[in-house]
Amino acid sequence: MDSAKRREHIMRELRSAERPLSATKFAKELSVSRQIIVGDVALLRASGEKILATPRGYILERTNGQIEYTVACVHDFENMEKELNIMVDNGCTVVNVTVEHPLYGQLTGPLHLSSRYDVSQFMAACREHGASPLSTLTGGIHLHVLSCPDREHFERTYKELDDAGFIYKE
Repeated sequence: MDSAKRREHIMRELRSAERPLSATKFAKELSVSRQIIVGDVALLRASGEKILATPRGYILERTNGQIEYTVACVHDFENMEKELNIMVDNGCTVVNVTVEHPLYGQLTGPLHLSSRYDVSQFMAACREHGASPLSTLTGGIHLHVLSCPDREHFERTYKELDDAGFIYKE
């Protein structure tokens, strides 16, 4: 398969996917290296495709009529899973996490977590790679963009986060 057909295949798969698709999956499917897929995705992005890289793979940027809200949180590593589960249990998607770094400025990591399964996969990847969340750079203070069906879902999520002591208020 030539490179143009390979990129068409990647886009077709991403358009129909309900979950992130990994570069490794594409590489195996298309009998090329993972690095070839990474290069294909870079070229697709350069051509204007809205492909996001998440810890679990590639997805297309979609809004689906959702409303985005930003919430400021603070907690230690041990409470990360609880915080994320509160968000997804209340019907929100955790789009990303952002911290304010003293040297680099704003650092944002895409998450796109929509379910407890997504959260458990993310947490397993953290443990497997010995990775620390971005919030460890800022004493636990961070922002999340949440994609919610409506204001009520966000308010319910915010209240539960506040009750758990995760809302940053200083």
